[in-house]
Amino acid sequence: MKKFYPICFILLALSACSTSSTGRKQVSLYSNAELTQLGITSFEQMKKEIPISKHKVTTDFVRCVANAITKNVSKSAHQGEWEVVVFDSEKINAFALPGGKIGVYTGILNVTENQEQLAAIIGHEIGHVIEHHANERLSANKLSNVGIAVAAMALGASDIDNKNLWVAGLGIGIQYGLIMPYSRSHESEADIIGQELMARSGFTPKASVQLWKNMSKLSKETPPEFMSTHPSNTTRIKQLSTHLTTSQPYYLAQKNAGNTHQCIKPKDIPKPPTAKNKKQ
Repeated sequence: MKKFYPICFILLALSACSTSSTGRKQVSLYSNAELTQLGITSFEQMKKEIPISKHKVTTDFVRCVANAITKNVSKSAHQGEWEVVVFDSEKINAFALPGGKIGVYTGILNVTENQEQLAAIIGHEIGHVIEHHANERLSANKLSNVGIAVAAMALGASDIDNKNLWVAGLGIGIQYGLIMPYSRSHESEADIIGQELMARSGFTPKASVQLWKNMSKLSKETPPEFMSTHPSNTTRIKQLSTHLTTSQPYYLAQKNAGNTHQCIKPKDIPKPPTAKNKKQ
């Protein structure tokens, strides 16, 4: 076990390299320049592989909400304009990437009932960028792979039987004990940061609670929270409801100053073309 002590000290030192806005210790092995380039490259690839919506009214709606929010994002998260693309897909998904990239799938617009709920989604996704979660996840995966490799070498020099089972068990332990809780903390953090961001941008933060109530109706069967990379819908709703006491004043200040928005969601959003239609 003495062979593992230096690794533990290294991991502890790395975990103290930076701190999130919520006070959580962060592991960041990659530079901002590296993450920005990864984000730009990934986004360009997605634009080649996923159809982009040509429905102007839908695109205008999404960009209206996104632009209102990105105006209030610190330049430390991204310098310059944010690129917003609406992907023509039934997937209930949206994302933001380092490098100022935002993608919204048309499928998620069937869950978001209005501008406020879409603001909650976009605020959440940008929250991941603000808190450097992509860097943390890549760093955690890299460190977990190193840890397993070192453990395998250490066990190889020992007299322990069933070494492969020990290494496999370590991998499972890291997955459920480190990576998944790490991801859940990221999601909870992005929820809170996103709620505050939407409020500061003139969108009522109460909509974030209703959004996850809508999401919960779509979740038929979900794994136990300790086996999921995301918090349960119940947990998210509780956390967001509790945080309203902090975010609501930000919204009221914007409302009193007349800084609210009128981004109109289109009544009819065209369904993405099916594979059969594409061939025709």
